[in-house]
Amino acid sequence: MTKKAYWASVYRSISKPDNLAAYAKLAGPAITAAGGKFLARGIPAAVKENGLMERLVLVEFPSVAAAEAAYASPGYKAALEALGEGAVDRDLRIIEAAE
Repeated sequence: MTKKAYWASVYRSISKPDNLAAYAKLAGPAITAAGGKFLARGIPAAVKENGLMERLVLVEFPSVAAAEAAYASPGYKAALEALGEGAVDRDLRIIEAAE
């Protein structure tokens, strides 16, 4: 059985909010079309240990392959173009579920 995967994006800074809004309009549909399900997005309700109050987006996919395919899809590439260089500083990770 294939394990689910999670795509976690942490936004350290947002310097061009209009670009981020344009990205979001395109990225959301591209991600859901690829099988992604948005589980959470926004500023943390609480942070612990070395946690930071940074925007987080968490998306569930049926598999790592599906998450990778979403990132490589034409729709998501268009979203990245709309975002442009220097609009955000973020860390995007794809991780396989434990079970």
